[in-house]
Amino acid sequence: MIGFCSRNLKLFFKDKSSVFFSLLAVFIIIGLYALFLGDVLVKSLPGISGARYLMDSWIMAGLLSVTSVTTTMGAFGIIVEDRAKKITKDFTSSPISKKSVLGGYILSAVLIGLIMSILALVLAEIYIVSSGGKLMDPMTLLKVLGLIVLSTVANSSLMFFLVSFFNSLNAFMTACTVIGTLIGFLTGIYLPIGNLPAGIQWVVKCFPVSHSAALFRQTMMAAPMEQSFAGAPAQAVAEFEQQMGVTFSFGETVLPAFGSILILIATGAVFYLLSIWNLSRKKR
Repeated sequence: MIGFCSRNLKLFFKDKSSVFFSLLAVFIIIGLYALFLGDVLVKSLPGISGARYLMDSWIMAGLLSVTSVTTTMGAFGIIVEDRAKKITKDFTSSPISKKSVLGGYILSAVLIGLIMSILALVLAEIYIVSSGGKLMDPMTLLKVLGLIVLSTVANSSLMFFLVSFFNSLNAFMTACTVIGTLIGFLTGIYLPIGNLPAGIQWVVKCFPVSHSAALFRQTMMAAPMEQSFAGAPAQAVAEFEQQMGVTFSFGETVLPAFGSILILIATGAVFYLLSIWNLSRKKR
């Protein structure tokens, strides 16, 4: 399994276009934020101290949640390519067990997601500091790294399940384009969740990746929010958090961080099982 995982890692990073397109949504988000979204969001918070630091942390937290989606989907594209080129038939006739092949695909995708997410974290911190913000403290960094692992495992399971239905590279690339376009809306990055219609808000709240974004925001925005909302009423802070997708409320109940963590754990377990079932069903 380790050898097959190594093969997939080499194939992914050797294909520069694959790496680029897996990060395309990330580049789009950074570009849109740097060009005009950032100024619009900061101006929407008049009179708040450290508004730039606050909103930079907000957008970069969302960015990390998106990275684990697009990069793992790009990594699982190797499965589609192997099918399209009939390479999977060689694996079937080789001494490699099916479990090792499947495990190699999953492990390589998770590792790619982790590597690219950590790279995105480094770039995010550079951007925040260069814009006048502060480096996160060691404890916050450890929490963010833990969330990167959790988000990558959970989000990769969603992408694995999606990819398990594709046999054509053209269909897969189309799906990548659609997901790359929609992911910013579904995680409340292009438009804060509080500005969306009530029905769409429920869709966002039920989307597992949005819970990943909320957890990153709760962690990365803790320091800037303490600075920006010092002395502010608790009600004002709660309204801001719900408006910006830092916390999710269902009726009168605010979902705690532990609830979002459980959703991501359940997502990873359920969708990996569904993916394996779908692939085994096709081989019969």
